[in-house]
Amino acid sequence: MNETRNRTSSLTNHLLCAALALGSFLPGAFAQTATQVPPAVDQKNTTADPWWKHGVIYEIYPRSFQDTDGDGIGDIKGITSRLDYIKQLGIDAIWITPMYPSPQIDFGYDIADYTAIDPQYGTMADFEHMTAEAKRRNIRVIMDYVPNHTSDQSAWFKESRSSRDNPKRDWYIWRDPKGYTADGKPIPPNNWQSWFGHSAWEWDPTTKQYYYHHFYVQQPDLNWRNPEVIKAMMDVLRFWMNKGVNGFRVDAVSRLFEDPNLHDDPIQPGLNAFGDPNIQHKYTDNLPEVHDMLREMRKVIDEYPGNPVLISEADEPNIFELSKMYGANNDEVQLPMDFQVADVNELNAPKFRQLLDEVENNPAHGQPYFFFGNHDQDRIWDRYSIGVNDPAMKARIARMMAALLLTSRATPQMYYGDEIGMVTTTPTRIEDVRDPEGITGWPKQKGRDGERTPMQWDTSKNAGFSTSSTTWLPVAPDYKTVNVAAESPDRESMLNWYTRLIELRRTNAALYEGSMQMLNPNENVVSYLRKGPAGKPSVIVALNFSDKPQTLKYDYTALGLTKGATKTLETNDPSLTHAPLTKPVTLAPYATWIAEAR
Repeated sequence: MNETRNRTSSLTNHLLCAALALGSFLPGAFAQTATQVPPAVDQKNTTADPWWKHGVIYEIYPRSFQDTDGDGIGDIKGITSRLDYIKQLGIDAIWITPMYPSPQIDFGYDIADYTAIDPQYGTMADFEHMTAEAKRRNIRVIMDYVPNHTSDQSAWFKESRSSRDNPKRDWYIWRDPKGYTADGKPIPPNNWQSWFGHSAWEWDPTTKQYYYHHFYVQQPDLNWRNPEVIKAMMDVLRFWMNKGVNGFRVDAVSRLFEDPNLHDDPIQPGLNAFGDPNIQHKYTDNLPEVHDMLREMRKVIDEYPGNPVLISEADEPNIFELSKMYGANNDEVQLPMDFQVADVNELNAPKFRQLLDEVENNPAHGQPYFFFGNHDQDRIWDRYSIGVNDPAMKARIARMMAALLLTSRATPQMYYGDEIGMVTTTPTRIEDVRDPEGITGWPKQKGRDGERTPMQWDTSKNAGFSTSSTTWLPVAPDYKTVNVAAESPDRESMLNWYTRLIELRRTNAALYEGSMQMLNPNENVVSYLRKGPAGKPSVIVALNFSDKPQTLKYDYTALGLTKGATKTLETNDPSLTHAPLTKPVTLAPYATWIAEAR
C-alpha cells in the first residue's frame, strides 16, 4: 500500500506522526497526550455553521471495534479505550451502531429495549463514561435510532401478540389472512416481501392473524399511524439526548409506513437472490407520511443545544427524492445519506460527475452527505477495484476514493478500518456465516460478515482486538501487515494518507468552507474546484479513474485563476510533487492530485 507522495508538512502533522509512532494502541495508550490533541475543527476556519456541516463522522460497529473483557465481542469500554486514536485521526463524531438489548438476530437492529444497554456491550454507566470521555476530546456521539421495527422479544411486541384486545395490539401491523388454502392453511394478506427474502407476513397461530415485518421475521414493524407509538418513540429520542448524545442516524426511515389498503406491490421480471419474484416496494417504501414523522423527530432534537443532527438512511432513487428528506422548509433531516453516490460501485467518471453535480445543486440547497463504506456494503477497497489485480493499483484506487470522500464539500462518513485499508473477508463456507442474510441467501447472497470483521490494531493475537481464543468473526488474514501499529510510523501508509487528508480538510479554507464546482478536463478524470473564500487560494482536485495516464487541460482564466495551479498539496503521483507545475498536467493511472490554485 506504499506509494510516493510529497507535500509541505505542517507542525501538526509532524506531532501527529510522532504520537502515532510512539503509541502502542493498546487501551489507554494515548491517555497522557489527549489534552495536547488539536481541536477537531481548526479555529482559523471556524464559522457560524453547525459542526455537522464540516465535521468528519466515523462509523463504529461495536461488536468489531475493541473487546476489553475477553469474550471475543467488542464493547463500550473498548470504544472508550480507543478515543485517543479516533481523536488523533481527526474525527469529529462517532456514529455507533445499535448497542441496545437485543437477541442479536440482526446484530442489534432487532431491539428489545430502546432505553437500555445490552450487557454484552457493558452498562449504562459504561456508556455515560464513554460519552463524557468523548466530550472531553471534542468528539460527538451519534446513536443509531431504529424506528421501523422492534425485536419480537420486545416487551411491547410480547404484549401485542398476547391477544387481539391487548392495549398494545395496534402498536404493530396485524391483519387477517386473505383466505385459506384447500387444506386450511392461511394465505398472507398480500404479496409484500421481506427485504431479507420471502413473505413479509408471519402467521401467529395464537391470535390467528399475520403480523408484518419488512425485515426479518423476528423484526415486527411498528405501527406509526398509532399516536401512542409516536409518543413512545419520540420519548426514546429524548432519553438519549438527555444522556448527552449529539444526534441520531435514523435506520430504514423510508419504511416507516405501509399502504393501509394493502395493495399488492408490482411484480417485475426475474427472481431475486432468495428465489422470490422481483417486486417494486411501491406500497411499503417512501410513503408521504414519512416526512411528517421526520419533522416530529427534528422538533424533538431541536429542543436541545449544540446543533444535534439527524442522518437518514433512505435509499432514494434520485436527487429529487433525496432532496425531500431535507424537508420543504429544511425542517427534517440535515444529512440524508446519499446512496446514489455511495453505490456507483465502479470507476465511472461521467456518472460520478453527474451525481456529484446533482447533489451539489440539489433543489433543497441541503448539505450533501457522502460515504463509500458501512456495515452493509463490501469494503471500498473491493467494490471499486473489481477486475484490478495489481495490489499497488488497488491501493491507488482506495486512496483516490478517500480523497473524493474527504475533499468534496459533502460531510464525509468513514467506516472503521477503511483508514488502514481493511478488505472484505467473505466466509467461504455456509457453516461460518453469522449474518442471517447470508444464511438465507447462500450461496448467491453470502451476507455482510465480510465487511464486519474485527478492527486490526497490531500484529498480536487477534490483531489486538481481543484476547479471546475465538472472536465473533475471524480476524482478516492480512492483519500482520494491515494494522494501525504497523502503518502509524510509515508516512506512506494508508492510515497517514487518511490522516493528512482529514487535516487538510480541517485547515485549508477552500476545503473547509469553499463552494464546489465540477470540472471536466478529461472524460476519464473526476475533477472539481473548491473555491477559496475572499483572499484565500482555491483548491483543484483531480482523480484519474482509469488505468492509463490522463492529461488535464484546465481553462484557468475562465475559472478566475490567473496564476493556475501553483502548488501541490497532496498527491500519490511522483511527477506532480515538485514546482513549478507545467500546463497541461498529466496524471498517472488511478492517481490523485490536490493542488492549490490562485
